Amino acid sequence: MAEVCFELFNNQLVQQLVGEADANLRLIEKMLNVEILSFGNQITIKGAAGDVENAKTAIEILYNKTSKGIAVGEQEVKAAVRMSGSSQTSAEEKQNMNDIVLKTKKRYIYPRSATQAQYIQEMMKNELVFGLGPAGTGKTYLAVALAVAMMLEGTIDKIILSRPAVEAGENLGFLPGDLKEKVDPYLRPLYDALYEMLPAEMVDKKLALGEIEIAPLAFMRGRTLANSFIILDEAQNTTPMQMKMFLTRLGENSRMVVNGDLSQVDLPHGVISGLRDALDTLKKVDSISSVTFTASDVVRHGLVAKIVQAYEQKGKKQQTEATKS
Repeated sequence: MAEVCFELFNNQLVQQLVGEADANLRLIEKMLNVEILSFGNQITIKGAAGDVENAKTAIEILYNKTSKGIAVGEQEVKAAVRMSGSSQTSAEEKQNMNDIVLKTKKRYIYPRSATQAQYIQEMMKNELVFGLGPAGTGKTYLAVALAVAMMLEGTIDKIILSRPAVEAGENLGFLPGDLKEKVDPYLRPLYDALYEMLPAEMVDKKLALGEIEIAPLAFMRGRTLANSFIILDEAQNTTPMQMKMFLTRLGENSRMVVNGDLSQVDLPHGVISGLRDALDTLKKVDSISSVTFTASDVVRHGLVAKIVQAYEQKGKKQQTEATKS
């Protein structure tokens, strides 16, 4: 057993951190199997050494958030515990991750896992980043958040969001309505992310002015996109030719993020995923990075992470059995 005592110097921030009836501390206790006592601005943690250290790191992460004006609730506590428990991350790296905050008009957005923090850092550093992994890990949401933050700072002039409309076979003619009505259902998640970060009137104005563009992948052909932040969602459903076309749209002072889940390919049987092909083709090219998320990075409802883990385990078991046979 281990015990650590420390002080947090702003009593008002400590009150915000611990939550009503110390609810946030109770949640940390439950998640890490420790005992936490608070008296004023003094915190005492008891438990197994590793758990105590993780609990202290989680509390420091939450204290840092409150100092930046971020309200701390259940999701923030879970994120802090997730960050503190990253075994591959040093204390200094955890602190650097804790300093990542993306400012949009409606909210502060920050990483909720070590992989999310790495993903944001890679997007900041590199002109092309691949985000790989299951739904619910924040790949698209964080890419849109960084794009919005960079637009508000004046670093880029335009945000371009795209995804393939594979479910309609890239042949949208049989669907009812005009072109916008045909493709909007496939692009709805991108709209949703924007409206969470910017006032509706600002989103609508920027869409009307073309400063934000949401379009199916087929609309990217023949363009060079400069001073832009370009995001391709559901990239596992591109063909190699479509992927090459998209990647070569990159222009001066632009960043490109390509997201997808290679376990969810909806292409016809026998068609190679453009995402898989690009990862193999570009693995030795400089200024390109890829970040892989797992079920432990899922930040939606807790049950979603369990569902993803169950499917991952089933896939690994099937792979093992196929190898043996």
